[in-house]
Amino acid sequence: MAMYMNDNTTNLMKMPHNISLEDRRHLTVSGVSDVDSFDEQTVSVFTDLGELTIKGEDLHINRLSLEMGELVVDGEISSLTYTDHAKPQQGSFWGRVFR
Repeated sequence: MAMYMNDNTTNLMKMPHNISLEDRRHLTVSGVSDVDSFDEQTVSVFTDLGELTIKGEDLHINRLSLEMGELVVDGEISSLTYTDHAKPQQGSFWGRVFR
């Protein structure tokens, strides 16, 4: 899934947002714009449709590509919850980590 820019390259179009959960152990999410936080019990990401919170045990981010808008999480997934249309804080997650 790629992001496309209009002719003046200032406005990004929304990325398609899809979720695929296999056996409650392997989650693939597309349309991810930023990561808010993560640990072994909770992963919080921003999408165009709101903030998505993934809860479970032994959660591990196996792949994260913000350029492609893709996230892959493995572990024992117990819930997926949306918070309506949350906006990411200023700066990306990695920008806040490496200040």
